[in-house]
Amino acid sequence: MRLPGFWTLVLVFAWTLLFILLFVPLGTVLIASFIDKVGEPTLNNYITFIESARLRRAFVNTLVVGFAGLGGALVLGTIMAFCLTRFQIAGSRFVSMLAILALVSPPFIGAYSWIVLFGAGGVFRTFLREFGINMPTIYGVSGIVIVFSLKFYPFVYLLVSGALSNVNRSLEEAAEGLGLTPWQRTMKITFPLVLPALSAGGLLALIQAIADFGTPRLLGRGFNVLATEAFTLYSAEVGSNPSMATTISVILVLLSMFFVLVQRFFLRRNVYHGNLINKPIKIRLKGWKNLAAHLAVYAIGLAGATPVIISIIFSLRRTSGPVFQSGFALQSYERIIFGLGDVVRNSLTFSASSVILIVIIGTLIGALVARKTTLNTSLLDGALMIPFVMPGIVIGIAYITVFNTGPLVLTGTALIIILSIFIRRLPYTVRTTSSALRQIAPSMEEAAISLGYSPFQAFAKITVPLIVPGIIAGAMLSFITAINELSSSLVLYVGSTMTIPVRIYLLILDGDLGTAAALSSILLILSGAAVYIAFRFLGRNEQALL
Repeated sequence: MRLPGFWTLVLVFAWTLLFILLFVPLGTVLIASFIDKVGEPTLNNYITFIESARLRRAFVNTLVVGFAGLGGALVLGTIMAFCLTRFQIAGSRFVSMLAILALVSPPFIGAYSWIVLFGAGGVFRTFLREFGINMPTIYGVSGIVIVFSLKFYPFVYLLVSGALSNVNRSLEEAAEGLGLTPWQRTMKITFPLVLPALSAGGLLALIQAIADFGTPRLLGRGFNVLATEAFTLYSAEVGSNPSMATTISVILVLLSMFFVLVQRFFLRRNVYHGNLINKPIKIRLKGWKNLAAHLAVYAIGLAGATPVIISIIFSLRRTSGPVFQSGFALQSYERIIFGLGDVVRNSLTFSASSVILIVIIGTLIGALVARKTTLNTSLLDGALMIPFVMPGIVIGIAYITVFNTGPLVLTGTALIIILSIFIRRLPYTVRTTSSALRQIAPSMEEAAISLGYSPFQAFAKITVPLIVPGIIAGAMLSFITAINELSSSLVLYVGSTMTIPVRIYLLILDGDLGTAAALSSILLILSGAAVYIAFRFLGRNEQALL
């Protein structure tokens, strides 16, 4: 009897893994949404969702902040991308790094930073009151949209700047020669060519905004969205059938998938191609135009990086309990060292453990997808995008639902958090590995096999060394998102498995902003170190971060 080949075993293992860690939890959530509290099949959960004014309002609110945040991200990201790729901007590398800092800082830290500045007792509002100016607080829908716009604009900036850098300059010069104004040239030539990148960046921003839990929870003050409602209902239904929480989870997943399909359909009908002969040349602006371009990119970059700046400054402020005082001290860091060391240790342990799994399994699956182009691997590649678009709160509720009883009880363990991080971040390494492999001809592997190496030996000794940079870059990107994970961890944690993001969230709710700032600084430093390592292996290709 012939034994199955190495790549066949990898394929079977990958589908088995997805079945246990993705399809079963999602299927359980879907089934639970059609079951009432006594275990009978019903449509009442969805009827209740439609009839409930509160839940309908949360659905509308989700779309409002999602599309408003999308609009802000598109405007800010496009302005920065256009200015940095078409004009000579002093310190352009620094501005680009500000965008990267905004990208790696969690949205809820952005919410916290704006609370420190513009909350009820915010520093900036207090300063303005001394001059008789009483400005509104950051709370509510406007604050959420501001945070979303500043947090998610790097998605648009990175993708659009890459597309703008590759636009064929000859096309724009030809349009100029035909008498088109700069505005007409941009709208008729440049815009269609960067539309795929613009829509991809916008899709990422929209999905992230819809899925975000921390920002609406901290800034909403009565402005609820689907993610916060799912968590509230889950918390209220602990110990019983979480019917409404699972119903909202299903709706959140369907909403994200719907926008993915819309974007793909839109692109299929609006695709333009251009041959890259010569890249655009950056021009030097003069006078007020040069000043305006510099002010625009630096204002956007600094505003987006505000969470990093505020976290570091206020982590060093002297405090008396939760109250900031004049002067600087290391009190907040002392509280972490002597009281919250286990939280830091948990985050590092959980993130590192999940990344190790991601690197090993993601590399194998990425190689399988790149090297074996079949219907099965294409379906596998598509299935791996499901966790990428799934809100963290949905993963948390799904895992707590399926692993709370039955043959595999993981509730309250570190393993359930590690697995939830693993399945959500697995696509990063799969994508970077498959992309790296598609640039390498399979002839070297084939030659090794012809010399007597097994497929596994050929892969391990020939292929892996060639794609190590891509593997490490994917691992660092997975680590960044893993260590910043809040929503799923908030559902899954117990006292002994609390992570840094969960502790920051609870500290903000308790008003202990000094300790929250210190923990945020630690989180940002860890993320920044991972970004630096990723850049070392990506060759400073910022677009590869996505």
